[in-house]
Amino acid sequence: MLYLTGLLLLVVALIVLVLRSRARGVQRIAAVGVVAVILVWTAVNSVTVVPAGHVGVQDVFGRVSDRYLQPGVRFVNPMVTIHRMSVRTQEIMETAAVPSSEGLILSLDVSLLFNLDPEMAPEVYRTLGPRYQEVFVSPQLRSHVRGATAAFEAKALYTSGREVIAQQILRDLGPVFVERGMANASILLRNIELPRVVSDAIQQKLKAEQESEQMRFVLERERQEAERKRIEAQGIADFQRIVSQGIDERLLRWKGIEATENLAQSANTKVVIVGGADGLPLILNSGQ
Repeated sequence: MLYLTGLLLLVVALIVLVLRSRARGVQRIAAVGVVAVILVWTAVNSVTVVPAGHVGVQDVFGRVSDRYLQPGVRFVNPMVTIHRMSVRTQEIMETAAVPSSEGLILSLDVSLLFNLDPEMAPEVYRTLGPRYQEVFVSPQLRSHVRGATAAFEAKALYTSGREVIAQQILRDLGPVFVERGMANASILLRNIELPRVVSDAIQQKLKAEQESEQMRFVLERERQEAERKRIEAQGIADFQRIVSQGIDERLLRWKGIEATENLAQSANTKVVIVGGADGLPLILNSGQ
């Protein structure tokens, strides 16, 4: 605000001098017009707006200030140039041909999410410039992606090892990014394309493994069913053995007599003869 106040005082002083000068007519009007133009230019260039999600880096004839401007309406030196730099989350997408540990060349699609650290915005502008994504971020991403995949087999890239690879890339990139003003970095492996022959071989192997797992499940289920049937048969055999041990000739005779008594009380016409070959009653139906 001091420089703004000084400029205003200077303009007021110029106006007073023009009005008190001995200049006549057109000269005085021209002088007042020049002062008015300077005053308008100063007022217009002393106010700037930094949009939301950005910070303003101040550059005065090549000298970058370490103080950055927060979002909102700001009063600045009219001679300063404001460079608005985004601090929102940015995505850098990269498609690279990367090697595996077997020497295969794979096509890998990677996304890097990050944002610019507001405190480091002046330093990033001073050392990397406004195109820091192209100058620094993308080359670093490509380099570390290739270095990370070279330690893994193609199968790991194609299956659950993808998360391990993403974490490895992030561990390598993290310190470099933090040092140069990038924050909250994260790596996403979007797509991996293997050579067709390798892809088919891996899919066949995975299919065979799944079929093997399914067969083991079927066999285990059959073994459980066989065990169930064996236990059921053993129970039936035990039941029959216990029942057969409790049945003798006297019990059978007694049950035969009970059956004969029940039949004799029936309303059907019959002839009951006592004394068969085994000593049990015989029942002959005479019909109607």
